[in-house]
Amino acid sequence: MAYDRPTEIPSSMDETHAEIAALRAKVEALMNDRVSPAVARVADKAEAAAHQATDTIREQTDRLVDAIREKPLTAVGIAALTGFVFAVLCRR
Repeated sequence: MAYDRPTEIPSSMDETHAEIAALRAKVEALMNDRVSPAVARVADKAEAAAHQATDTIREQTDRLVDAIREKPLTAVGIAALTGFVFAVLCRR
């Protein structure tokens, strides 16, 4: 495509730059209006799930420690049996 006047190229370049700037502004607006809040909600849910998992693990650990303190011989027997079963399974 040949241009008759040298001013046609800068004019279309300016229009192109203006369109690109407008598109960037739209993308930024969409990011701020939709994507950022969605990411924040997901992060909040993930944080809540992590806290809940941590609390559950602590509760289960406390229950296990209490059970071991109440019945230490049973705990040793279960540990020995578990070790034996694991050893048998690893040999195969």
